[in-house]
Amino acid sequence: MSDGPDHTPWPAELAARYRAAGHWRGQTFGALLTSLAEAHAERTAVVGESPAGPARWSYRSLDERAHRLAAGLYGLGLRSGDRVVLQLPNVPEFLPVVFALFRLGAWPVFALPAHRDSELCHFASHSEAKAVLTVGTHERYDHAALAGRVAERVASVRHVIVLGPSDGAGAVALDELDAPPRELPEPDPEGVAFLQLSGGTTGLPKLIPRTHDDYLYSVRESARICALSPESVYLATLPVAHNYPLSSPGVLGALHAGSTVVLAPRPDADTVFELIERERVTITGVVPPLAAVWVQAAEHTRRDLSSLRVLQVGGAKCGRELAERIGPALGCSLQQVFGMAEGLVNYTRLDDPDEVVLGTQGRPISLDDEIRVVDPCSDAEVAPGEVGALLTRGPYTIRGYYRAGEHNAVAFTPDGFYRTGDLVRRTAGGHIEVVGRIKEQINRGGEKVAAEEVENHLMAHPGVLDAAVVAMPDEQLGERSCAYVVPVADAPTPTAPELRRFVRERGVAAFKVPDRVLVVDAFPVTGVGKISKRELRAAIAAQEFSDQPTKG
Repeated sequence: MSDGPDHTPWPAELAARYRAAGHWRGQTFGALLTSLAEAHAERTAVVGESPAGPARWSYRSLDERAHRLAAGLYGLGLRSGDRVVLQLPNVPEFLPVVFALFRLGAWPVFALPAHRDSELCHFASHSEAKAVLTVGTHERYDHAALAGRVAERVASVRHVIVLGPSDGAGAVALDELDAPPRELPEPDPEGVAFLQLSGGTTGLPKLIPRTHDDYLYSVRESARICALSPESVYLATLPVAHNYPLSSPGVLGALHAGSTVVLAPRPDADTVFELIERERVTITGVVPPLAAVWVQAAEHTRRDLSSLRVLQVGGAKCGRELAERIGPALGCSLQQVFGMAEGLVNYTRLDDPDEVVLGTQGRPISLDDEIRVVDPCSDAEVAPGEVGALLTRGPYTIRGYYRAGEHNAVAFTPDGFYRTGDLVRRTAGGHIEVVGRIKEQINRGGEKVAAEEVENHLMAHPGVLDAAVVAMPDEQLGERSCAYVVPVADAPTPTAPELRRFVRERGVAAFKVPDRVLVVDAFPVTGVGKISKRELRAAIAAQEFSDQPTKG
């Protein structure tokens, strides 16, 4: 078992302040769903493709399913405080399952469909999970067999629960857990509701304890800022267990507003554009690489996308070049989102001027979000407008990772500020411009190169769809820069010398011109669709490419 507590509470005086301000209202997720079922009984809550076929459930039906499933899980032996590794794709059953676990007081440990043996065994062993709840087969992969392997290797796992057909010996079918509702003790609103996964760039993800009180505050404010209403239709495009499509405003924000949630089984443009047309989707959220693909696909689609009012782009910074293409291509407003599963979420507001929407990643949800921008080495505050490391604390930002005392001593300041790892610039108006990640800054012989700055220059080239810049080791300089680019389809592919010349002619310092340029068909991505720079760096380290770096 790892060191440290399951949950690091907020100091008593801050907790009292957040309650007095109305941020923390003492409501649990289970109580929320009950209130929504009363207010919006026959309105459509969720639309999607289940293993059993198409589903379109009302708020009343969703609430009843969650009650019955909670009773079935209780009958299986799960109790308040038990951990359950949850690995479901974007299927309607995701919602009754999570609300059933919330009502039971059990903690979902949110895994993504892309996770495999190494990650799931880590989640299960680190959390001492009692069960793994998964889908039988998804995208030709046998998740039930994966869950079975986890159960064999992790002693705490007693149950494997499977949605859909499964040949797994000893697995329990989710349908078998349908049971008459029963009275269950109400969980503590200030207690842990679930364990989310960190989005770190190195090592296995850390587990993030989120409470009912803190997370519901973020959900409520996100729904308000994004102007969701019962007439809104939110499309969950990314894996719904990820923090961004779960709560920013995500499926939980949409439900809180009485909106309809549509679950996309895949994020490709053909699938998503058809759903936008059919369900009259008004808002959805994507990561920048996906936004770039949609912008290109929109030029040729015959689908009616006129219902789409807002495209959120988050998960990583949306560069200026891409941001400027989105509105004209998709006929909707852009909303930039910058946040983290550990807490802090920033949005550009829907009435912000273009310069703010195109050039920043928004401002925090709450007036009680405390922000510091500091020198990464000394923690001294930098001058206004200068680049520094982002530190934050507030009513929905955690005070420590789950059972990670040693890491917490590094990840948090003594007075409780979370070190996000982001390099940012704060404008006079309080908006945040993300410059990059501290670990993604390239130290080229003492000259610092911000990867994101070079990526934006490359994406200004008409033949470049997307770009990613990473460090590669160099005996003389310590590090040089390697730029991977994905070309625009059906257009002449730019050459490496052409792209290096293009960047140089945009007036940048010579040391910022990429030392190597590699044109690739696609980028490796993480489970939520963000570019996996870790894999790009690993490819260089493994010397998978034979060409030599060009000289700067």
